[in-house]
Amino acid sequence: MDSENLNSEQENNKANKTQNNSFLREGLLFVRETLSIVIICLIIVVAVRHYLIQPFFVNGKSMEPNFYNGEYLIVDELSYRFNEPARGDVIVFKYPNDPSQFYIKRIVGLPNEKVVIENNRIIIYNDQYLGGMALDESLYLASDIITKSKGLPYYNLGDDEYFVLGDNRNVSADSRFWGALDDDLIVGRAWIRAWPFDRFKMFEGVEY
Repeated sequence: MDSENLNSEQENNKANKTQNNSFLREGLLFVRETLSIVIICLIIVVAVRHYLIQPFFVNGKSMEPNFYNGEYLIVDELSYRFNEPARGDVIVFKYPNDPSQFYIKRIVGLPNEKVVIENNRIIIYNDQYLGGMALDESLYLASDIITKSKGLPYYNLGDDEYFVLGDNRNVSADSRFWGALDDDLIVGRAWIRAWPFDRFKMFEGVEY
């Protein structure tokens, strides 16, 4: 009788031990799978953050009324890897005189063009418009904005150089002050205004 009880107890202990080991294995497997998912998600987030999109807070009044101070933007860093920046694009870039600072402006002049500022207008000279083309900026400029040259009356752009201006030209420090923008300083184009929610918007190109 005692021998039977002893054998039964040993079998129960063995069964409990086997069950505990099974739970332990399942627990370790769950932890490993969870860590794998977390690591994969972190890799995706880091890749997206550094190579595809980047957040940006608007600072200042130079792009009003289209972008206001404190607005939260999502910057598309991918498009310019496949396509050249276009006239009218709103871009975020590193300030040429201090690359630790980031600016937001609108592209008005493209590489190898001549940009002339006169009579409150931007006039573009290139191979297509040898006689000049006055930009119609009424789509994004407020009616009371005056575009004045702050230095030279015209600007000749070289290879990979862009002429950028703020939409609020009365208060904007832009290419009129510090010259052309090299394309290697461009971070990306303003893609989405994510905040404030009541001004949420996805930005598209400008047709002139």
